[in-house]
Amino acid sequence: MKLVALAVLVAALAVPAALAATPTLNGTVGPGFTITLTQGGKKVSKLKAGTYVFKIADKSTIHDFHLTGPGVNKKTTVVGQGTTTWKLTLKKGTYKYVCDPHASIMHGAFTVT
Repeated sequence: MKLVALAVLVAALAVPAALAATPTLNGTVGPGFTITLTQGGKKVSKLKAGTYVFKIADKSTIHDFHLTGPGVNKKTTVVGQGTTTWKLTLKKGTYKYVCDPHASIMHGAFTVT
């Protein structure tokens, strides 16, 4: 019984450690007509292939944050607000993020090498 409890404890501690070791990207959409993706406060323009945690802050009920690229198609809802977290593996290529209702003025992109 003690061995099972120890295994559960070790597994529980490993999950936060794995997320902490994964680089975090911060996406924000709204409340005005802005959409951004940053890492450590700097705009993301180029990343290395690998796994990243995306923390998306959707601050408006008229916008969404829609990320597309090789093997990726994730988005928040237009009518919803709040924070969404995605753990994604990025492959080489170009990734784009837009607000679907306002894609002509709210968009960005980055490359993965």
